[in-house]
Amino acid sequence: MVIMYELNYFLILSAVLFIIGTIGVLVRRNAIIIFMSIELMLNSINLSLVSFSSFLGNATGQVFVFFVMAVAAAEAAVGLAIVISLYRNKETLNIDEINILKW
Repeated sequence: MVIMYELNYFLILSAVLFIIGTIGVLVRRNAIIIFMSIELMLNSINLSLVSFSSFLGNATGQVFVFFVMAVAAAEAAVGLAIVISLYRNKETLNIDEINILKW
């Protein structure tokens, strides 16, 4: 038996995940948690794209998901490299204590 869910359920879940990611970016001060929150936001966008693609019956949203995944992979690689270099220089991952770009 195939259970068909409505589009609203997936969009509500996507919105909740995006809000949790936004709160994580705005509230937390640890660089690793901020990057994890950004990844959560990107995955919530992927969920909404796949939901709309399935609802409309075309593959355009699923193609966009591959582009978002490529951006997320690049962001993770560059972000991890930045976090490692900041930890080596400052020995902390607290965003408030990192002031390398200040005069």
